[in-house]
Amino acid sequence: MSYLSRATLLAFLSLLVSSCQNTDNLENQTNHSEKIPVLNFATFHMGYTSDATSVDFDEYDEENIKKVHAIAAQLAAFKPTVIVTEDIYENNLELHNEYQYYFKFPDMPFDEPNETQLLAFEVGRLSGARRIYGIDHKMSYNYRIGDQIKNEIDSNTYNSFDSNPYKFYPSAEIKSESPDVLELLKIENNKENLDYLITTNADIMTFAGTKNGFEGADQAAIYYQRNLRMFSHLNRLDIRESDRVFLLMGAAHTAIFKDFINRSPKYYMVNTFDYLK
Repeated sequence: MSYLSRATLLAFLSLLVSSCQNTDNLENQTNHSEKIPVLNFATFHMGYTSDATSVDFDEYDEENIKKVHAIAAQLAAFKPTVIVTEDIYENNLELHNEYQYYFKFPDMPFDEPNETQLLAFEVGRLSGARRIYGIDHKMSYNYRIGDQIKNEIDSNTYNSFDSNPYKFYPSAEIKSESPDVLELLKIENNKENLDYLITTNADIMTFAGTKNGFEGADQAAIYYQRNLRMFSHLNRLDIRESDRVFLLMGAAHTAIFKDFINRSPKYYMVNTFDYLK
């Protein structure tokens, strides 16, 4: 009985591993080729917002508008065929009509411009996309419940995070007093910031509750429920196999959708920073 030499055996194993890796890559490519690409883009709210977190941004300033449009030109390189925004799903006809007018007359004025008009409209116009949809579904929840009850689960962890969340997510903190629009959007879209937003909006509340209650977890569930309903709206849209989707939402939604899309049998997520330079 003959035995392989050590060198021959190592070479064989190396070839086998390489073959498996190549097969995996081919399977991933095949899976992606059968899925719809999505540029899942996080933004701060550029106009009025009822959200607890807001950014000091003058949406009427011409210089700011030029900067946003320059970023839109970068994102339009993705060549989306469909634009999806954080606008109310039931108002899609109104959104469609406004966008169609902007598509023909991009100098049109807006009474109260926001990220949809300033960024999504321009990305769509530059890429030639004619379809636009909103998928938002409003639900209110009490994200401060941990401060309003006697916390008998783990007040140490809850209070430690609440007092300084950036201790746990340092790159999510905006350190500049007057950050540039591009800098802000890069922070919004970095992975650590997206993880931070899920934690601060939902997961940290599982540390808050009374002895036999789930007050924090139940409020966090509403946050997940709202995003699941928004994802359900996305799945109702007329999106075809040949489409490319630009998805623009506040970063807390983008964070959750990152996980939805990564697990989806229908969509796959492209790298945002391939386009946000």
